[in-house]
Amino acid sequence: MSLQSIIDDFEFLDDWDDRYKYIIDIGKTLNSLSEGEYNDTNKVDGCASQVWFIVEEKVIRGKNVLKFRGDSDAFIVKGLIVIIFTMFSEKTPEDILKIDFIGELRKLQLQENISQQRSNGLTAMINTVISEAQKRV
Repeated sequence: MSLQSIIDDFEFLDDWDDRYKYIIDIGKTLNSLSEGEYNDTNKVDGCASQVWFIVEEKVIRGKNVLKFRGDSDAFIVKGLIVIIFTMFSEKTPEDILKIDFIGELRKLQLQENISQQRSNGLTAMINTVISEAQKRV
């Protein structure tokens, strides 16, 4: 799944009820973390729901890339995690920092159509990804 395919699917859906269902459906593709990974170290601060992120570094074609895994206790947030990971995962820290995530998310119109609480959580999750990339530059 690519971010562009998510954007295309969003454009195909007529209303926000269908888009919310879609976000929840893609969230169901998220693999659970291991029991020990649900801890305070991996918890994302600033989210109303409980959210955990794991950052893994690996070398692909000679480049150090970051892969993100995560989970939440809220179905809609799981879908937001998939969107975030689709945008940022398996890229170099330098490439992550170059992504115009505001522009990309604007294409989905999330900020205008999710609650302020969810929007704050989305920002907190993105800030976590950016912070992890900055640590590795």
